[in-house]
Amino acid sequence: MTHTAAGSTGGSDGGTAPGAGQDAAPAPRTAPAASARPLAEEYDTALLDLDGVVYAGPHAVDHAVEALEAARRAGMRLAYVTNNASRPPQAVADHLTELGVPAEASEVVTSAQAAARLVAEKVPAGSAVLVVGGRGLEEALEERGLRPVRSLDDGPAAVVQGYDPSVGWQHLAEAAYAVARGLPWVASNTDLTIPTARGTAPGNGTLVAAVRTATGAEPEVAGKPLPPMHRETVIRTGAERPLVVGDRLDTDIEGAANGGVDSLLVLTGVTTAAQLLAAPPVHRPTYVAADLRALLTAQPEVSSEAGGAYRCGGWTASVGGDGRLRLDGGGDPYDGLRALCAAAWTAADGGADAPDGRKALADLGL
Repeated sequence: MTHTAAGSTGGSDGGTAPGAGQDAAPAPRTAPAASARPLAEEYDTALLDLDGVVYAGPHAVDHAVEALEAARRAGMRLAYVTNNASRPPQAVADHLTELGVPAEASEVVTSAQAAARLVAEKVPAGSAVLVVGGRGLEEALEERGLRPVRSLDDGPAAVVQGYDPSVGWQHLAEAAYAVARGLPWVASNTDLTIPTARGTAPGNGTLVAAVRTATGAEPEVAGKPLPPMHRETVIRTGAERPLVVGDRLDTDIEGAANGGVDSLLVLTGVTTAAQLLAAPPVHRPTYVAADLRALLTAQPEVSSEAGGAYRCGGWTASVGGDGRLRLDGGGDPYDGLRALCAAAWTAADGGADAPDGRKALADLGL
């Protein structure tokens, strides 16, 4: 694998095993990395987010089914990693299979499973645990030898909270009563929103905020981008060289950074090209692509040019004296986006104000 852009630190040239400790933090990424080989050959396991990456509500994302089938044929293992704690792994696997992506429950890792492991480390085996959430949390607790209950009157030893559309005031009140008594409180995740077929709806983070406001307490959080989720994923998949694939900078990409592994951002979900250009170091992916077809291809080089410009494919990007990103050339618009990332990230890391990329992105149709 080649990584020739200035500041590139990801990929196999980094020389660090996934999740291994490092003596010093790597330098901030200042450009998307390159890969001489298709990503499905470079990495042994794809850790795929679901919403916005593989499917959007009841429908598969464009090109996802074909790309994942081809990646599997190329020898890449597929694992599906979700912060949504409402559905058990089997239900998620069934949904994927219905969409044309054959999956087993063992290939699905949820924040409910990560949360249940955290709870099991805090309470005796067989303990009752107050559940604020759905069947996904209950099954995860049962897998760890714990007993899910729904009332403080049942004598729980801890509280675990995850998203489920059935959660209402009474459930939140039970959680508040238990947390106020000092019981350990674990949240599957704190995503403020969740995508639905009708639009954006409150996520588990919004529901957690209600209990936090009522009690003044803070939960321990299991899901992306925090380390418990990465630990759970590695334990369950046995991945030795994983690639995190996601559509959210603040969960998928930050989670990969926290775990010390490489990441691929696909622009089929919530992240916009403008948000990518403005990303702080912890939110910068190793690779950037339109969709999951990127797993099947090499990734192009971003090279530094004279005068502070950056080139990718047929495009050259730079920051003008007026603080705006400039783009010249032609070709694949995502090559142009990669070059713009290098120019914008380098300028931001140098202490300059975030350059204005609106015109450049409009020229790319992004």
